[in-house]
Amino acid sequence: MVLLAILQRGEDANALEIRRELEESANRKVAKGAFYTTLNRLERKKYLSWTARTVGEGRSGLPQRHFKVTPQGVAELQKSRDALQNLWQGLDEVWEAR
Repeated sequence: MVLLAILQRGEDANALEIRRELEESANRKVAKGAFYTTLNRLERKKYLSWTARTVGEGRSGLPQRHFKVTPQGVAELQKSRDALQNLWQGLDEVWEAR
């Protein structure tokens, strides 16, 4: 979901924007610790990359990390999407029966 949120926010999203996108899209709170752990794990797997940028005068001019999804991340998203589509095939009848 984090990779999808980055793509939704654009290729230049900072952590706060990504977390807000997740909370709005999933309609639930995202714990900071779990969120940053996930960002670090996705970076280790080379599914995302980031650049540090100093933005405006706020926060004493501290740099923010801006994230983008790597080609490996896009490939992994496609594999996940394909797997979900395979799992959903044939379930329309099940949903209609309920």
